[in-house]
Amino acid sequence: MTDKALVVLSGGQDSTTCLYWAIKRFGQDNVSSVSFDYGQRHKVELTCAREVAARVGVANVCLPIDTFAALGGDALTDASIDVSDEKDSQTGLPITFVPGRNLIFLTYAAAYAYRRNINHLVTGVAQTDYSGYPDCRESTIEALQRSIELGMDIEMQIHTPLMHRSKKETVELAVELGALDAMALTHTCYNGRRPPCGVCPACELRAKGFEEAGVRDPLLDIG
Repeated sequence: MTDKALVVLSGGQDSTTCLYWAIKRFGQDNVSSVSFDYGQRHKVELTCAREVAARVGVANVCLPIDTFAALGGDALTDASIDVSDEKDSQTGLPITFVPGRNLIFLTYAAAYAYRRNINHLVTGVAQTDYSGYPDCRESTIEALQRSIELGMDIEMQIHTPLMHRSKKETVELAVELGALDAMALTHTCYNGRRPPCGVCPACELRAKGFEEAGVRDPLLDIG
């Protein structure tokens, strides 16, 4: 396997922390990043991803995926559905759950990595202190890694540095890695607001982590 790594960078708190983790693990020259324009209402995150990548001096490419918006039915890609902590009446999952999103992201990332002799993918998914999305679970990622290796006939390791970390522990890791100042460039709010709305599920999770870690979120100080 090569020592090159591709980080799935959304421009949010978790993926930014993972970018800093990857740089420490693989070295800046061996790290690049990919973002996805999937019709998300919080498209400002793509600008944030570019700014974060530029800050640490790694390449960032944005790939278009418009199918999720065409499918609709979730609050992140369907403007007719308000962002809230409500559950889907049929599935019981959060209405912000975009079915297959992480599966598609990582598969596209693997295909992109395949052409560039990259054998490590890094993603910020976590199954601790999270929103309840089934494609964030460790079992899902392990199965997907195996499918990618079989389907592309390559060695591919998917790294999930935050998988078993709480939001508090994720903030502490960001501090340890020197990523705290970069948090001012990130975006988490599902409503696409900067400064954040503070009331959507993503904002509440982020605020909870910083509060429990006893750290001031730099994003709150932008104006």
